[in-house]
Amino acid sequence: MDSSTESARTVVYRPARPEDGTAIEALDGSFTTDTVYEVTLTDGGFTILPMPVDPPFHKVFPDGGEDGEEEDDEEGRSGDGDGGLPARRTVVAVAGDELCGFVATSFEPWNARLTVRDIEVAPDWRGRGIGRALMGHALDFARECGAGHLWLEVSNVNAPAVRAYLRMGFAFCGLDTSLYDGTASAGEKALFMTLPVV
Repeated sequence: MDSSTESARTVVYRPARPEDGTAIEALDGSFTTDTVYEVTLTDGGFTILPMPVDPPFHKVFPDGGEDGEEEDDEEGRSGDGDGGLPARRTVVAVAGDELCGFVATSFEPWNARLTVRDIEVAPDWRGRGIGRALMGHALDFARECGAGHLWLEVSNVNAPAVRAYLRMGFAFCGLDTSLYDGTASAGEKALFMTLPVV
C-alpha cells in the first residue's frame, strides 16, 4: 500500500458537521450474533445471562433517528446545558471521505449524567478500536460538562455491543421490559448501563 493510500485510511476524530448527517443516517448499524442476553425477572430483581442462539440472530435497525431529537449544529453540539436544555455533542470517525463511526451524546445538568444516545461503527471498521476511541471522546465531553457518569441503553439481543461496553468498564444498572413495545423491536429488553467518570 503506498503512502497516499495509507494516509487516506488514517482515522480522524472530529465534531460532526451538518454535511455528515446523510452519512450518519446511512451508516449500517446492523449486527449478527450467536449470543443474546437472556433476562429473567426474579423476586429480588433480575438476572442477565448470555445464551447461545442457533441459527445466529441478525438485527437490522429501522431507518431514521430517535424521535424528538434536535439536530446538532455545525460544531456537533447544541444547547449549553443551562436553562434545562441539554448540551449535546456528536463526534465522527472518518478515514478520508468515509464515515467509520460516530457517537452522539447529551448532558443533563440536573443529575450530572452524560447519556450516550447512539454509538455506531461501520461493519468494515469494527474490531479496530474505533468504538473505544469514540467512547473516549464521550468521556472527554463528560469531563468538560462535569458529569459524574456515562449512561446508555442497549437491547438484550445486541450481545456484541454489551460485551464491548463491559470491556470498557460499564456495568448493568437497570432494565426496562416494555421500552420497545409497539416498535419493530417488541419483545427485546432494554438494558441500562453506566460508567463512572474518573
